[in-house]
Amino acid sequence: MNQEKSTQLHPPARHFSVLLSPTPRGARLARLLATEWLRTWELPHGVVERAEHLVAELAANAATHGRLPGRDFRVALLTDPVAGTLRIEVTDTRAEAAPHRRASADPLSESGRGLLLVEALTDRWGVRLGPVPRKTVWAELDYTQPD
Repeated sequence: MNQEKSTQLHPPARHFSVLLSPTPRGARLARLLATEWLRTWELPHGVVERAEHLVAELAANAATHGRLPGRDFRVALLTDPVAGTLRIEVTDTRAEAAPHRRASADPLSESGRGLLLVEALTDRWGVRLGPVPRKTVWAELDYTQPD
């Protein structure tokens, strides 16, 4: 019996990564570069908006809480068109400064709500330690490709 074999090619995963200085300017540049990259891949609009906020928050956290003089932080974006996911990773060099959600933030405080925002905007998020001295905070967004 002759069986026909079929090979289906899946679109490749797309990847963007950049090292930036752990400063407010570096965090701002992370958001701008990530947003531009996301727009070139024609992801659904709501995904791009959510990702822009997530990159801004995670990069600001890396520049503020993960800052060590002379050590950059990395922002990486990865799409998997087959699974329909966008993964955002922000890596800094302060593994001992693991993010934690505050039980209640002072309503008048200018900080303390970042991880609440991350939880609200993502489908999944977490922290991966290593290699020493690094930690990576990641967030995933699910999406469907536009027709």
